[in-house]
Amino acid sequence: MVGLQWGDEGKGKVVDHYAASADFVVRCQGGANAGHTVWVDGRKMVGHLLPSGAFHPDPICVIGAGVVLDLESLCEEIDALNAVGLEVEKRLRVSRLAHLVLPYHKILDRGRDRLPSMGLPIGTTGRGIGPAYSDKMRRVGLRVGDLDRGESVVRSLLQARLEEMAPVMERQGMEYPDLEATLDLLLSLGNRLQPCFVDTGHLIREAIRTGRRVLFEGAQGTLLDIDHGTYPFVTSSTSSALGLGPGSGVPSRSIEHILGVVKAYATRVGEGPFPTEEKGAHGESLREKGKEFGATTGRPRRCGWLDLPALGYSVALNGIDALALTKIDVLGGQEGLKICVGYEDMSGNEIPFTPESHVLEEVIPIYEEMVGWPEQEVGSSELPEGALRYIERIESFVGVPVVFVGTGPDRNHSVLRHGGL
Repeated sequence: MVGLQWGDEGKGKVVDHYAASADFVVRCQGGANAGHTVWVDGRKMVGHLLPSGAFHPDPICVIGAGVVLDLESLCEEIDALNAVGLEVEKRLRVSRLAHLVLPYHKILDRGRDRLPSMGLPIGTTGRGIGPAYSDKMRRVGLRVGDLDRGESVVRSLLQARLEEMAPVMERQGMEYPDLEATLDLLLSLGNRLQPCFVDTGHLIREAIRTGRRVLFEGAQGTLLDIDHGTYPFVTSSTSSALGLGPGSGVPSRSIEHILGVVKAYATRVGEGPFPTEEKGAHGESLREKGKEFGATTGRPRRCGWLDLPALGYSVALNGIDALALTKIDVLGGQEGLKICVGYEDMSGNEIPFTPESHVLEEVIPIYEEMVGWPEQEVGSSELPEGALRYIERIESFVGVPVVFVGTGPDRNHSVLRHGGL
C-alpha cells in the first residue's frame, strides 16, 4: 500500500482497514518523519514508526531494514499504545539491519535548512532522517544489530562518528551531543527492545511462503521519492512501491496486489512545486474542512485541486492495481469544484507530467469544471451522484478502479466498491 501524492493521503486509515485481516504489517522505509493517523471510536491515534497494524490487537508489526530507526521515538509510541490498552511490544519485530537515527542526526537536520550555503530550504521535519540515510550510504552508520555487540564496540563506533562530525557542527554553530549521554541512551533503549531485534527479511519471506497474509505499508508518497519524485523537494528514501523489495528483503514478484492511496484533492507540506495549489479561499476552505495540519509537525498543509496527470504518473510508476480514495467528504458542498486534466507551458503548448521541479514550477494546469454535490453526513455509507461522477472521472483517466472510498475520519467511515481488494 503506497501513497500516490506528496504524502498525507490518509494511508493510516486505509492500512488500518486492511490490517484487520492481515497476519503481518510491514514498514519498509522512512522513519519518524512519517505520520499515520487513525481515528478509533473518536480517539485520534498517531503512529510515526510503528506500522498502522499496531492499532489492531493481532497483527505482527514489522519494521524492515529500509527504515531509519529512532529508538527513543519508537519507545514513546509503544508506551502511548500501552496506555490505551494496545500492547504491541510482544508482537513487534525490528530488523537488525535497520540503521539508527542518532541525536546528532537531528541536530544536523534542523540546522541544514538554516544554512545559506545549502541553497533553497527543503522543508525538512528535523527528525534526522536525511543525515541518517546519508551515513547509511557513506557506510558509516550504526545499525540495530550493533547494539548487542557490547558497550565497548558501540562506544567506539559512536565516538568515531561524533569526532568526524565535531568540526562540521562547531563551524556551523550547532550544539554538540554528549558521548556518554548518547551511549547510555542507546544501550538502555536497545536493551529494552532487544527481544524485538530479528532477521525480518527471513521472517517475512517465510510468512509469504507459508501462505500468511502480509501487508506492506508505505510512508510519505510517490512524489516525494528520492529518485522519482520532485527532487530536491523530496524525502531521503524510495517512497514509491519500488522501495518495497530493498526495504523489506522480499522479492517484488512475491507481491500480489499494489493498492495506491490518493486524497480526493491535493496537499503538500514544505517547499517544492505544486501546480494545482489554491492559495486563496478555496485552499483555505480545503485546509480547514479537511483539518490539513501535519500529524508529525503540526504544520499547515498547502492545499489544491486533484492533479490527474501527476496521479497517472504515480499509478504507472508503482504498477497500481487499484485505488483507495480518501476524504471525499471534504469536497461535499465545495463551490467551483475543479480537477486538473493536463498542463500547458507558457506558450500554450500541452505538455506531459514530469517530476522535474523546475518544469513543474512553470506549468499552467488545465482544469475541468466538475458538478459538485451537497455536503453529506460524515461517514455516510452512500455516495452522492456528484461524488460518483468525480470517482468515475478519476478511474477513466488513470485506468484503474477505485475500490475504497473514505467518507470520514473514523476507521468505519468508508465505502467499498468493485468488491474491494
